[in-house]
Amino acid sequence: MPKPDYDDPEVEGWWCSEQQKIVAEYLRSQKVKHGRIGEWPAWHVAPCASIWAIESLARPEWIGWWVICGDLPTDYISAHDVKPPQHPRKAMRVFAENWLEVVKAWKDGREIENTRIGGPNSHEELGPLLESRATLLMEWADDDSLWVEE
Repeated sequence: MPKPDYDDPEVEGWWCSEQQKIVAEYLRSQKVKHGRIGEWPAWHVAPCASIWAIESLARPEWIGWWVICGDLPTDYISAHDVKPPQHPRKAMRVFAENWLEVVKAWKDGREIENTRIGGPNSHEELGPLLESRATLLMEWADDDSLWVEE
């Protein structure tokens, strides 16, 4: 079976639609109260990663949350964790920094409070993967060619 051509707008649209479903289910599973999920990712590179702006329930029309998903852990952060102005590039950096902090804690034999990635026995397997994804996110956040004018 041939690999999907993510440069094809139809394939890209299908992938983004699938990611949006993953985001919706993830937010439900995490019991995050939110408004609308963006119709299209705020930023994406199919099939690797997508970052979604999620509307605040308390402040309609404002971003309340950011979600990342794709070929990496699905995760969310509060918009309060992203310094203004709100931008997916800044959210990407926060995700990467958070994940690198988790990896460091695991290497030190600690857990980060209110953070759950895999089970307690999966750190040896997941640590290198999480670290590589976080490093890639930092590289992307630093790459001006991937971003339109902020």
